[in-house]
Amino acid sequence: MSTAPHSLQDLTAAAVHALTAERHGIADALQHVPPCPGLYAIYGDEQAWRDLELEPAPQAPLYVGKAKSSLAKRELGDHFAINVNKIPQTGSSTVRRSFAALLRHALDLHAVPRNLDKPGYYSNYGLAAGGDTRLSAWMQANLAIAVWPIPEGSVALLNSIEDAVIDHFRPPINIAGNRSKSARLSRERAEMTAEAAAWRPGAHTRTLA
Repeated sequence: MSTAPHSLQDLTAAAVHALTAERHGIADALQHVPPCPGLYAIYGDEQAWRDLELEPAPQAPLYVGKAKSSLAKRELGDHFAINVNKIPQTGSSTVRRSFAALLRHALDLHAVPRNLDKPGYYSNYGLAAGGDTRLSAWMQANLAIAVWPIPEGSVALLNSIEDAVIDHFRPPINIAGNRSKSARLSRERAEMTAEAAAWRPGAHTRTLA
């Protein structure tokens, strides 16, 4: 059943409120994250901010993003890789690539093409053997999430709401549309991209965790 239309301003305010109200640890997130469109915010504890070499601000989100179909699939499945039967795909998750870039020295992460059989699209790099396991473990241990399911009938405004919420929070892990984006993050991602482009067969044999 469709609902009454909401203004962009009202929806943005509702999203900001929800994304600062309640957070969930990854271990029990499936009980709270619905399989519907909306926005999500990723938070880190003090250790996470230190590991990322960012000025600690645990009450602020590290990243804000959208799920056009399912918050549970996009956030928990793609980014946090909670399904142990599914291989993590850092090459398909800009969130994982950003965390990997900032943690590459701390977790000994190395970039490779996301498809070793057909190298290319190096900015969408994957991780060499063992890297995804270490990254997923760090994320699940140090991060938490908050979600805002968008009201039915307002999904067409999701992109605009995401832009407004990013502008409100200015989270350091966001790049696109973020007026306060981290120059260090851009630099580290560029170096990971270059490492993936320099990959040759035999250097790293697998991207599997």
